[in-house]
Amino acid sequence: MVFKIHDIDETQAPLLDHLVELRARLMRCIAALLLAFVVCAYFAQDILGFLVHPLVAAGQTTLVFTKLYGQFFVEMKVALFAAFFVSFPIIANQLWAFIAPGLYVNEKKAFLPFLIATPVLFLCGGALAYFVVMPTAFRWFLGFQGTQGGLHIQAMPNSEDYLGLVMRFILAFGFCFLLPVLLLLLNRAGIVTRDHLVTARRYVIVGITVIAALITPPDVVSQLMLAIPMYVLFEGSLVIMWFSDRKAARLAAEAEAATPAATQDSIAQ
Repeated sequence: MVFKIHDIDETQAPLLDHLVELRARLMRCIAALLLAFVVCAYFAQDILGFLVHPLVAAGQTTLVFTKLYGQFFVEMKVALFAAFFVSFPIIANQLWAFIAPGLYVNEKKAFLPFLIATPVLFLCGGALAYFVVMPTAFRWFLGFQGTQGGLHIQAMPNSEDYLGLVMRFILAFGFCFLLPVLLLLLNRAGIVTRDHLVTARRYVIVGITVIAALITPPDVVSQLMLAIPMYVLFEGSLVIMWFSDRKAARLAAEAEAATPAATQDSIAQ
């Protein structure tokens, strides 16, 4: 079966029909999220075991909870966090199915690479945070244990605080890795150009540094591990824009060259 992108749906459906369709698709998204939450709640302890692996790799063997109901809510948050990722393909599919009928074929083809790149880049950012950044940062934090002034200082991280830190790491790195998608969309919409971004490179570097300092823990290592990939992604976006601009210029030149030839053929006939 050949995958085919259909053109815009030109049917003039009333506004109420669009609202009914939107309601139906939102209900499907909520149902998918709830179903994923129920399944993830059953495996919440296994998922939490996966999330604490960076801490274990850093050398910590104990997590505590200071409220009787604390660990229960931790597992519920873990289940909801995992359910969002599990149900995201269905949610994205429902949103696309609602928006796609209002787009032309060329618009759908233009958006399709971004739809594919968004989850891939987000997963890459989350993977970098999980496998590289968190073990390194946690190892550095745990290095403050020891004996100072005759007192034994020992880390006793709280499970609620730890889960919040892990979610912050994964979401921060995941969303920051979507920088190329944002820049290329703005470029495709004509809001920014490659020349604008090249001129503003120094300000972009400052902005990346500020963002990395705000959304990561207050250690230089974590900030650099976010800032450096973001800058690489920024430069990669400029390279893609350069190729896109060259392609657009070539197509425009070919179209301009073909126009006089077509005009001469019509005159000759």
